[in-house]
Amino acid sequence: MRVDSVLSEPENPTSATRGPFMTTTNTKDLALVMTGGGARAAYQVGFLRTICRLIPDFEPEILTGVSAGAINATFLANTPGPFAERVEGLVDLWSRLEPQDVMDVGAIQFGRLMLQWLARLGSGGRYKGKQGFLDSSPLRKTMTEALGSGELRGIMRNIDAGRLKSFAVTAASYTTGQTVTFCEGRDIQGWERVNRRSRRVPLTVEHVMASAALPFLFPAIALADGWYGDGGIRLTSPFAPAIHLGAHRILAISTRRGRTIAEADQPVIDAYPPPSRIASLVLNAIFLDQLDGDAHNLHRINELLDHVPEGERGPLRPVDLQVWRPSMDLGELANDYEARLPWALRFLMRGTGTKESRSNDFLSMIMFQGDYLSRLVTCGEQDAEERRDEILAFLGT
Repeated sequence: MRVDSVLSEPENPTSATRGPFMTTTNTKDLALVMTGGGARAAYQVGFLRTICRLIPDFEPEILTGVSAGAINATFLANTPGPFAERVEGLVDLWSRLEPQDVMDVGAIQFGRLMLQWLARLGSGGRYKGKQGFLDSSPLRKTMTEALGSGELRGIMRNIDAGRLKSFAVTAASYTTGQTVTFCEGRDIQGWERVNRRSRRVPLTVEHVMASAALPFLFPAIALADGWYGDGGIRLTSPFAPAIHLGAHRILAISTRRGRTIAEADQPVIDAYPPPSRIASLVLNAIFLDQLDGDAHNLHRINELLDHVPEGERGPLRPVDLQVWRPSMDLGELANDYEARLPWALRFLMRGTGTKESRSNDFLSMIMFQGDYLSRLVTCGEQDAEERRDEILAFLGT
């Protein structure tokens, strides 16, 4: 049975193609792709929680992640036990997270960093100072504690136990300008394309830190062959790693609501665009626009392959895709929790103009605020429950 590839079209952002139900769960060659979006990745966890409740034996063979999605994917790939139990552990991690677990939010530290950046700008580059605007060392500590070690040996244990076929995280090399996908697994055939390549290595927390290093905000991470930052920066084909790793079906959970044309025409600011609005557009272009474009391309390739005899397709194959999206604007939702941020972080965000916009994607990406994250988890659970028919159809239950 083939379920058609699905992309939420602008005219109907929550639509999904329905396929006939099957009597058994089929997760062979199924990839779970975890996209970026900063703090909004908590939504993905809630969505997965409901999937596991609907399908208790849900166990995707391939996991890939980029940016904050790399944190989710790594936890799931490295933690032992059934997939549903790993998801519950991830829910617990996000539900307990606070800003100080991700970045240093103290007023003194913020003041020191701002002075260092002013000194760097005012000295014509002679003063180096801090290399990132925010100190992300608390995130390294949080991840190391959550994963049990800086060396992610649990990935190969899950692969050896048959719970996982392959795993990958993607980061951008500031040193060469390439997008590099670091992977572990069975039967991996490496790939090299223009400005993107794979590298098979034992993964560590540092690879995940590199993938999640938001540009400008978090410092670059030094790996064996240079400096790396957020994997979404030049990832023009977000689904390519999963396809190279052998996926025949891809389940992706986006962190951006699909808008209708009428909604897209509505302004979210009333005056000159503040820095936070511009940053929102830039970060969306990095993390989410490429996902939509790649999904559209994959959909078109599938349509073309339908008209090509199987023996004449060469290395190409149909790849079934389903992208699920939030039913609400997570940037707009962030406004309800902005006042509860730590004082220094709230002061900094308001300085960029977050109070001047009705939808704050920039704010939502760094709002690692416990109550906001718990709300995102709940939103993900509710959205998945509302789409249970599409989920069961696509996953072959």
